[in-house]
Amino acid sequence: MTAPIPKTIPEYLEQLRAALAGSDPALIQDALYDAEEYLRSEWAEQPGVDEATLLASVAGSYGAPSEVADIYRDTEATVVQALRAPPPKQRDSLLGRFFGVLADPLAYTALLYMLLALVTGVFYFTWTVTGLGLSVGLGTLIIGIPFVIVFFASIRGLSLVEGRLVEAMLGERMPRRPPYAVRDQPMLSRIKEMFLDPRSWSTFLYLLLMLPLGIAYFTFAVVALAISLTVAALPFAQAFTDQGVMSFGDLSIRLAWWTAPMTLAMGAILIVLTLHAARGIGRMHAQLAKNLLVKSSQG
Repeated sequence: MTAPIPKTIPEYLEQLRAALAGSDPALIQDALYDAEEYLRSEWAEQPGVDEATLLASVAGSYGAPSEVADIYRDTEATVVQALRAPPPKQRDSLLGRFFGVLADPLAYTALLYMLLALVTGVFYFTWTVTGLGLSVGLGTLIIGIPFVIVFFASIRGLSLVEGRLVEAMLGERMPRRPPYAVRDQPMLSRIKEMFLDPRSWSTFLYLLLMLPLGIAYFTFAVVALAISLTVAALPFAQAFTDQGVMSFGDLSIRLAWWTAPMTLAMGAILIVLTLHAARGIGRMHAQLAKNLLVKSSQG
């Protein structure tokens, strides 16, 4: 059954949301934002035209909601296919699957994300705590109201920045546009909706969590890499020094030459385990970001 032609822009957006039901919430958020931007820019260029007439004419150029939904799905599939790194070759053996992580780019980018998480976590936490503190302190003053609004807007901006990092480094589709807002509402209603939006508060939670998570990720990545690379480098370090690889007071221990292959193998296995752990942590963190930063497709 063909949906009736929408009479207003919010009606068009609701039909587009319904047509995209079941798609990735990040895709739905981007599609709604793009559609609203296009429709309102068209309406601004034709000030004497009512919404119903505008939408009837736009249906032929921009497309009906169902057509736009199909275009977004097709475009998303094409872009994902084009940007996705070649998947690592599937291996049937246990050893093949174990060492196959060495050919998975997401394992390396996830490890890099863990190293960067300390810097981003400190910045997010500092920005959020400082902004909340100033908002509470200035909230009783007239000058504090604009500050609180700008601060909430900055938090949404940070969520987009973090989303780009998560998508680029962890491979999870995240929004590329802000959440769309019903601009027909009065400004006070839109501000109230921003404060009451659960995603605003879940974003606060995410940014605060990034400090302890960033510390944990960074510590794990540095310690795991240090141990792995140190074990792998022991034979080379011993070959270029007269000192033993381990010292206990005056006692210096040197490894026998025949242990070098075992040491190298142990170091390689530790590196592979580190990449497996980084990839697993990256997947879990990507789901955390998706659940806390992306607006639900139902609202």
